[in-house]
Amino acid sequence: MSLRPAVRNLESAIENHDMDFTEDQILRYSRHILLPEVGGEGQEKLLQAKVVLVGAGGLGSPVGYYLAAAGVGTIGVIDNDRVEISNLQRQIAHHTGRLGVDKADSAKETYETLNPDVRVVTHKERLTSANIKGIIKDYDIVVDGSDNFPTRYLVNDACVMMKKRLVSAAVFRFEGQVTTIVPGEGPCYRCLFEVPPPPGMVPSCQEAGILGVVTGVIGTIQATEVVKLILEIGGTLMGSLLLWNALDMSFRRVKVPRNPDCPVCGQHPTITELIDYEQFCSMSH
Repeated sequence: MSLRPAVRNLESAIENHDMDFTEDQILRYSRHILLPEVGGEGQEKLLQAKVVLVGAGGLGSPVGYYLAAAGVGTIGVIDNDRVEISNLQRQIAHHTGRLGVDKADSAKETYETLNPDVRVVTHKERLTSANIKGIIKDYDIVVDGSDNFPTRYLVNDACVMMKKRLVSAAVFRFEGQVTTIVPGEGPCYRCLFEVPPPPGMVPSCQEAGILGVVTGVIGTIQATEVVKLILEIGGTLMGSLLLWNALDMSFRRVKVPRNPDCPVCGQHPTITELIDYEQFCSMSH
């Protein structure tokens, strides 16, 4: 079967690169390849990239979906929960027919069905100080979509210590926030929030509620940051915290300086080993 004229144009966009795309791949990623900032070389970077998602819930679902669509070759999914009906208002990697199924397995089926170029690796366990380094060591970028402070601080600390790039986000009611952490170059999560809040200080989404589409908007922003990091294009949210309020449709970007006295990434770190924070934070979901 001869290639359509559009495919020939796409071939010309990658002919200067030593890439071996199939006809289906040229068609699938055509809108990427036509972008000068991406092209065939950039698409190859995406196909070779390895990204791990902490959580396959409200944030992890859209992040994984768009990364799979973009052709990110290896996507790890860390989640030890099962799909519940209350998840389906926002967690688009799952559906009613998968109630009771492990979220990691559900996400794997969704992403691999969307794009057969993608390999999804499931990690059906809860992250702890004992296992996190072993899980994230083989990935290029970590995406934190967790819904609790113990995990958020553990992921930040591990990524700083292992020099792993991290895209971190949180959502609450009608609001969301995103930042990108590049160890050694910009601030980490502790530069902004040095210690976890005491138990009961911050209610969970289960207690306070969450507008479903907020997770979609914030998760998509996380996915955008990941793609830019892989392609090495544009500016990221390193050194900034992006805040979004759905009710008044406002974005606000706050500069976050690197704290020289940060206990993890500062000049003289006092936290040099990973610890678990359950004793400091509420673990309710």
